[in-house]
Amino acid sequence: MEKPTFREALKFWTKLGFISFGGPAGQIAIMHEYMVTKKKWISDSKFLHALNYCMVLPGPEAQQLATYIGWMLHGSWGGLAAGVLFVLPSMLILLGLSAVYVTFGNLPWIYALFNGLKPAVIAIVILALIKISKKSLLSPFHYFVAGAAFVCIFFYNIAFPLIIVGAIVIAALTRQFFPSFFAKSSNQKAENETDEKDFYINKNTVMPNIEFKPLRFWKQIGIGVFLWIVPLVAFYFLTDDFAFWKKLSIFFTQAALVTFGGAYAVLPYVAQVSVAKFHWLTNAQMLDGLALGETTPGPLIMVLVFVGFMAGHNHFGHSLPMGALGLVTTTFYTFLPCFLFIFMGAPIIERTQENKNVKEILALVTAAVVGVVLNLTIYLGKAVIFPTSITFDSLNYISLGWIVISFIALYRFKVNMITWIGVSAVFGLVCYLVGI
Repeated sequence: MEKPTFREALKFWTKLGFISFGGPAGQIAIMHEYMVTKKKWISDSKFLHALNYCMVLPGPEAQQLATYIGWMLHGSWGGLAAGVLFVLPSMLILLGLSAVYVTFGNLPWIYALFNGLKPAVIAIVILALIKISKKSLLSPFHYFVAGAAFVCIFFYNIAFPLIIVGAIVIAALTRQFFPSFFAKSSNQKAENETDEKDFYINKNTVMPNIEFKPLRFWKQIGIGVFLWIVPLVAFYFLTDDFAFWKKLSIFFTQAALVTFGGAYAVLPYVAQVSVAKFHWLTNAQMLDGLALGETTPGPLIMVLVFVGFMAGHNHFGHSLPMGALGLVTTTFYTFLPCFLFIFMGAPIIERTQENKNVKEILALVTAAVVGVVLNLTIYLGKAVIFPTSITFDSLNYISLGWIVISFIALYRFKVNMITWIGVSAVFGLVCYLVGI
């Protein structure tokens, strides 16, 4: 197999940015079908090896996998092109939808559309909880950690980053003194010994410059720090409210660094701080943003850029340009760490085909994420089912019923998620027209 040209790869990455619906599972499936099965650019074993490490990194695993494979195919420029094009279409689409939302969202029929979407979003979050649980809760100890994480965030309001750090510490200590607690189903399937000579990049491929070079490592750190500081310097000299932009930049950098287990894991932290502490938006707007995020291609973590849009829009007196600047700034600070993790880590990752210790520790982190996602489900569900107070008089039976119907449609009958979001929007409009 000959090396694909940069132009050929660029064409695929551009297309992927516009068709990557369905969350990380769908996005990874699209990449696998095209690059492994159809084009044979990379073998299955190499694809899975890259995916395993992207899944234990903070950040959207599908976007980081695209960056990783782009790096393997065409070096740093290939990784940069793949990662940027994975995000850029989604950012532009979400910018347009956010502008429409704040401009026309108060119209009764637009409001009704979102009322139909909200119960469907709750069902989607419940599905995500089930999927993450099946993959992450591998032993009684994993269940215990998930329960402890839920108790910490739900009852004691402990910040999500502290829960992640606590899970890492507990995992490291437990693995050292009670390794039997990690007795999970280690019946991992043996790698298929397929003929990998047909693939351009296969398990026998030795990537160039994969040795650890301190000078290169610190140079990359320096570039990352420089890129992180540049927008802040611009905000300091060119805006009147540097404190706001500094808070926005630091907050979304922190959010990016603790996004273990996907967007659903970090959303409670983002909602907890941006809604309750910073008052950038309301619970209802957070739910609407999640609905918008589900309808756009790209990683679901793009919901964070909607929060950035609402922060700039609301803080500066309902200004659309400031909302757009908030969205772009949030995108930059959310994804900058993702590129650094790949460009700094990929050479090291390529030298290690397996690291059981790290995988077991980070598997426990993912178990803690299950408890956090359960908290998110309750947090968002309460806003939809009990919009005013938790009483029978406040119970919204229509929303509760549509959550149940949505869950059955998505889980039992496997209805396409984007299709069902459209159906839910129509349902909300019909309810409004008939006066329900």
